[in-house]
Amino acid sequence: MISYIFNLLFFNPIYNGLIFLINCSWVDMGVAVILITIIVKLIMFPLTKKSIKLQIKTKKLEPEIQKIKEEHKDNKEEQARKMMELYKENDLNPLSGILIMFIQIPIIFALYFVFLKGGLPDINTEILYSFIKIPVDIKMSLFGLIDLTQKNLILALLTGISQFIQIKLILPEIKNNGQKSFKNDFMKSMNLQMRFVMPVIIIFIAYNLPAAIALYWITSNIFMIFQEVFIKRKMETNQVLGIK
Repeated sequence: MISYIFNLLFFNPIYNGLIFLINCSWVDMGVAVILITIIVKLIMFPLTKKSIKLQIKTKKLEPEIQKIKEEHKDNKEEQARKMMELYKENDLNPLSGILIMFIQIPIIFALYFVFLKGGLPDINTEILYSFIKIPVDIKMSLFGLIDLTQKNLILALLTGISQFIQIKLILPEIKNNGQKSFKNDFMKSMNLQMRFVMPVIIIFIAYNLPAAIALYWITSNIFMIFQEVFIKRKMETNQVLGIK
């Protein structure tokens, strides 16, 4: 049942959208991957916008959050109450961020499975909509230069670099403020691993998958980077102008 709903609402529409783009004479698989990723990201923009706004606001409140945790470390009930007051004062709802994240997950998985298990260049006619034509010839390349059915080191490296930039934008800087503790050291270690180890792992994963996956990953990361910068600048401009 879950598999049927996932295919009906997410996998099949994205798969058909990709085939529709491939039917355009000037589009090869690489261009189609880039376009379908951007289209899906634009559809998801209202959700990711809320998520990024929440994330930026939470990062700004990090010093106050840490202060509350330190002041009420022995009273978890009071700590939770103060945290909720802080969130309410700043019009924040942490649960909405979790909900937004869960809504995005099936779409992300659908994109991933279309490129990894879609069976291309063979077309699965069973899930093709009646108004979508079967392509006569599918060019499984990016501008005729990179074979997207094979692994590619350049695209894998670009995946890791774009992921590093995105993580750098998202993760807050961890400062010890002169206080050494296991908690601070652990958080700093996790932060460094996310920034530097994660991109290396992603390069390894991307290199061992078809280049189409790496291209999707790069496009997605670049879109998210521009989206993060755009929303952050807009929020800063609105703050200067006194617009909520």
